[in-house]
Amino acid sequence: MQNPRVSILIPFKNTLHFLSECLDSILEQSYSNWEVLAVNDHSHDGSSDLLTSYSQKDPRIKVFKNEGNGIIPALRTAYKNSSGDFITRMDSDDIMKPNRLKVMVKSLVENGEGHVAVGKVKYFSERGISNGYERYEAWLNELTQVGENYSEIYKECVIPSPCWMTYKKDFELSGAFEPNRYPEDYDLTFRFYEKGLRVIPCSEILHLWRDYDNRTSRTSEHYAQNYFLEIKLHYFLKLDFDKTRPLVLWGAGFKGKSIAKGLLEADIDFIWLCDNPQKIGKKIYGKELAHFNTLKDLESPQSIITVANQQAQKEIKSFLNNLHEQSMQDYFFFC
Repeated sequence: MQNPRVSILIPFKNTLHFLSECLDSILEQSYSNWEVLAVNDHSHDGSSDLLTSYSQKDPRIKVFKNEGNGIIPALRTAYKNSSGDFITRMDSDDIMKPNRLKVMVKSLVENGEGHVAVGKVKYFSERGISNGYERYEAWLNELTQVGENYSEIYKECVIPSPCWMTYKKDFELSGAFEPNRYPEDYDLTFRFYEKGLRVIPCSEILHLWRDYDNRTSRTSEHYAQNYFLEIKLHYFLKLDFDKTRPLVLWGAGFKGKSIAKGLLEADIDFIWLCDNPQKIGKKIYGKELAHFNTLKDLESPQSIITVANQQAQKEIKSFLNNLHEQSMQDYFFFC
């Protein structure tokens, strides 16, 4: 495929303060065969006027009104109007590195269909980046460096929403933006995983990810912790759960209780483990908590681990490895 067109889908809502930097970073791309499908999600700050002024100067930039409300309908509107061979997404408050499109297009052309191109990311903020975001960035980039993003997919979203690219055919096969499930980026990542799209390793920082107080992922209820847990459990039960094996749940904190509720609602039996002496032997939601050594008496169990403490996670992983159990087959870290 020679010089494929890239469709860049950009939902925007009240990001006037950042929009020029975003659009300028696209105009300055070293790869020029692209189109922007920008969708106004009911802005009231002048964002739409600014984008219209850009579109009048460059016909590759096209502006539409959201046919619904929210990010998913906006992405559907953008995608419906796209004509590119490759599909990618961009956040209206972020910045592309100059070679982002060129690197991703080259990766996809060289590797062919059945792949998703990604890139390393760098957070930036006027007030500085928190330790939590620094850890997430480092973890994400470490996976991207070797293309092993799916290996920890149940922990967090392993493909950043504004820094991926696929063939349009593969995007369609993955369900595009049809599911009405938030967080939409995490759901899409699981569908890439489900359809077997291979992640192409990347060692370059291709995207600058802005953090600020009013960012959608900080303010919208759709990005609350319970939504992430629901998606994890939904896809685990669909893709990796083996009904012939006993299911084990580790941890009785907020996440553990949330997963337990989901399993009970789905009428799925499980053994609930913890290492807290004050909880062992007691019942939560009618399920008695057992000591983790109970695992040794089970035949070929699968474990969901919701323990957040880093040191405890290392100890659990060591315990499971000593039992010759394998990650993403016998045990799955949900945090």
